[in-house]
Amino acid sequence: MAHNRRAIPNKRQASRLAPQTRTLARAPSLADLPQRVVYGKPFILMEDADKNTFVYKAGAWVAYEASIAECRRTCQVKALPQGVGKMTRYEVRCPEDA
Repeated sequence: MAHNRRAIPNKRQASRLAPQTRTLARAPSLADLPQRVVYGKPFILMEDADKNTFVYKAGAWVAYEASIAECRRTCQVKALPQGVGKMTRYEVRCPEDA
């Protein structure tokens, strides 16, 4: 027995029938936009299980003064997929002083 063809809606017709939206909002001016932050060169931080952070300086891992949570407030922090032992690696970029 033959099947009836199902109707396929025309997408072009549906878009023409949709009402056009108009807005009265003005475009943002340059004064309204937030200032762009320029970040410096990235460096690697390691964090152990006790949340202690270390930075590589002069051929050795030295304790870093800020934790990862403190770094996230002001800097760009990206967790790297490769860990060393039971430590987690992070790439940190602090903002440059203008």
